[in-house]
Amino acid sequence: YVNIANILYLRHATQLGIVLSGNCMHDCSTCSFHSASPENATEVNLLKESIAWPETPSVPPGFSLNDTSDPTHSTFTILPRRGGGSWHVGDQLEVLIKVSDFGGRPRKSGGDLLYARLQNRAVFAGVAGKVFDHRNGSYTAVFSLLWEGDAQVEVTLVHPGEAVTVLERLTQEQPDRIYFRSIFRSGSIKESTTCNVCLKAPKQKLCNYTDLHTGEPWFCYKPEKLNCDTRITHSKGGFRQRVKPMEQQLFKSGVNMKVTNPFLPEDFIFPTGPAGYYYHGVWRTLDGTTVRQFNNATAISQCLKGKVLHLYGDSTIRQWFEYLTSTTPDLKMFDLKSPKQTGPFMALDYKNNILVTFRCHGPPIRFSNLLVSQMRYIASELKGLVGGTNTVVVIGIWSHFSTFPVEVYIRRLLSIRRAVRQLLTRAPGTLVIIRTANPKMLTLSETLTNSDWFSIQRDKILRAIFKGVNVKLLDAWEMCLAHHLPHSLHPQPPIIKNMIDVVLHLETIIQD
Repeated sequence: YVNIANILYLRHATQLGIVLSGNCMHDCSTCSFHSASPENATEVNLLKESIAWPETPSVPPGFSLNDTSDPTHSTFTILPRRGGGSWHVGDQLEVLIKVSDFGGRPRKSGGDLLYARLQNRAVFAGVAGKVFDHRNGSYTAVFSLLWEGDAQVEVTLVHPGEAVTVLERLTQEQPDRIYFRSIFRSGSIKESTTCNVCLKAPKQKLCNYTDLHTGEPWFCYKPEKLNCDTRITHSKGGFRQRVKPMEQQLFKSGVNMKVTNPFLPEDFIFPTGPAGYYYHGVWRTLDGTTVRQFNNATAISQCLKGKVLHLYGDSTIRQWFEYLTSTTPDLKMFDLKSPKQTGPFMALDYKNNILVTFRCHGPPIRFSNLLVSQMRYIASELKGLVGGTNTVVVIGIWSHFSTFPVEVYIRRLLSIRRAVRQLLTRAPGTLVIIRTANPKMLTLSETLTNSDWFSIQRDKILRAIFKGVNVKLLDAWEMCLAHHLPHSLHPQPPIIKNMIDVVLHLETIIQD
């Protein structure tokens, strides 16, 4: 028997935008934020169609905030069990959400960003729900009931539809609002210029650093005195914003919602369930199998014995390297004299013959003072791997692509997918794990660059691109959304432990 309670939290995020101007009168660079190679054009278009967001309300000059989604006037209700009777483990729970504006008027359009979660904090249980947009101001959240006892529904409004409209406009009109800097040096001469995926300037004014292996574009403005080959560092330069004051009010802290009894059409059909769920704080698969726990250094070392673990990606992957080296005393950092933020890093356990490495992905990456000589694209790194049954590769790349048009991210993932397929062809025993994006606490700085709406779009693209490839997907999105801890760009230690346990569990299963 499952007893359902309900509560709803609302969250808006302060969001601003940024712009970097640049024009040229003639002979402009032919680079583009939206480019796709001819052989990938069809797939790119299909991927863009697959992430199409429901139509959102326009935000005309002088629009009224009173006409936008208001958490305090919105409601949700838990619908009766289909067929009647009590809830049981294995049932699907349906919740109907009705969104109204600040005047209490029901919304007539969709496009709001909503999260849903079912949990029981007494037994540290939780599962993410699926939210479906009816495009008329109502939404349905669907949950799988996976444990006995109490369960509490939580729904979170992250952005109203009008905020999504602003975010889409920012990406289209200001794709270069995050910009980067590189230092050029020769002898006593030192210069710094702006860099990005694309720069609008005459070709003779640009240094073209497009990668020869992957085709990934990257440009810097030429320094006045030095040659292009004197570039030594890469850093995030900053961002500029261009959002109207009224638009900024679309992103603000929310409040609780009330519960009412609206109507749900009987013929609505729901698709597949979640990736997994928590019970007693431990992530489980949908068939009820408990992921094996690696609670001490000995268990971790025995699992990784004789293995090479390569970690590629952003700081959310660097977390895993830091977790392993901090919890496994015999895994000793080898000092490569690398900056703490950027790496690369290497750790060795000579006794158990374990090697763990971390390398950040190539630009656009918002790290500071990354040496160009140490900068690599993941696809290039994979090309150099031998692979085999004793090799595990983990890839996590998403956060630093959030402000760019989706074509930039698609192009990067397609090159990585090609390299993964080549690796698995020459070394089919290699275990490759792809980490998805995760929701974040939308502080001002996070929201400026990493709105969850951007992350959701890229998360969908990643899943679609690697569908059918012989890789394992670690669903960081659901592992964070289902957990009771607050969202964070860098998930808290209990969630990281569960993620590492999943990786080690997968390695154990493959070997068995």
